[in-house]
Amino acid sequence: MSGNTFGHLFKVTTFGESHGGGLGCVIDGCPAGIKLSEKDIQPELDRRKPGQSKITSQRLEEDKVEILSGVFEGKTLGTPIAMLVRNKDASPKDYEYLKDKFRPSHADFTWEQKYGLRNWQGGGRASARETVSRVIAGAVAKKILKEKLGIIILAFVSQVKHIITNIDPNKVTLNEVEENIVRCPDKAAALKMIKLIEKIKKEGNSVGGIITCIAKNIPPGLGEPVFDKLSAQLAYACLSIPAAKGFEIGSGFNCVTMTGRQHNDPFYKKLDGTIGTKTNNSGGIQGGISNGENIILKVAFKPTATIMKTQESVNDRGELIKLENIKGRHDPCILPRAVPIVEAMTALVLIDNYLLSRTNKLQNI
Repeated sequence: MSGNTFGHLFKVTTFGESHGGGLGCVIDGCPAGIKLSEKDIQPELDRRKPGQSKITSQRLEEDKVEILSGVFEGKTLGTPIAMLVRNKDASPKDYEYLKDKFRPSHADFTWEQKYGLRNWQGGGRASARETVSRVIAGAVAKKILKEKLGIIILAFVSQVKHIITNIDPNKVTLNEVEENIVRCPDKAAALKMIKLIEKIKKEGNSVGGIITCIAKNIPPGLGEPVFDKLSAQLAYACLSIPAAKGFEIGSGFNCVTMTGRQHNDPFYKKLDGTIGTKTNNSGGIQGGISNGENIILKVAFKPTATIMKTQESVNDRGELIKLENIKGRHDPCILPRAVPIVEAMTALVLIDNYLLSRTNKLQNI
């Protein structure tokens, strides 16, 4: 297995490197007849692209997407959809002095151990720029989920270091998330987060935090039993994002402080005759299968590994060295740009499971 393909029926294969010619993806298994153009994808890429604010990487990339195949007269053909974003502001020379050195907490050492060589130009495919491809594919998945099922996926920054917002994710709107550069819908918390990130940036350091994601209007019955539980698939997807270090769904780790009586979600019959739960400690998933409630998850991200501080390391000959005067353009906090990435991975899991659900029985769910 190469590890570059994601999904079962809605399959996404990504390609490209941080400082190569470009990045993109091929979607195989997208249903035919879906209206699709670059305009449907570009807004999501604009939310992810560098250089969008004073607290993000200052690499200047337009990240303009091109649809190369699989779409004709504005509709998907049911054939593979190839899409590309060309690198315009690559600067591989910034990394030449690192070609024989291993940066702490990067993939430099592990990739060289695995393959015997590595792309030292910004980390190659280990760079977070690889997520361009995920956002492209996720934009297509989000469009289908919204138009065909009414599913809305929305993520936001809920914590930066020690600054936390306890805002109810069920009430958050896209406008609130996009109102500020840190993408936190809590204005007071957002101001504190921005000030902290600016301070950390001036110090040549970095900081991490948590992104919360909610998926609304989920039909019950999505997910597979045992090993392919919906919760497990979401964890797999989100933990594959660069710098992701932790995953929670529903009550998450807080469940250990509760009793069974406190944690159980009582059922009730809604006015429309459907079944719901009065609480949602399960995070919308029970037994690995969606129960119709909102899916709520959290992803923890570590501080960006590249910092401007002097660090001890080794070179490829095992000699102790000091890394000084680190070059390159990096985020002091990756969370604001990771918001659309978490949404994209959530969407890819949900669209794949929706298509799989249509094979479980002879009628639609």
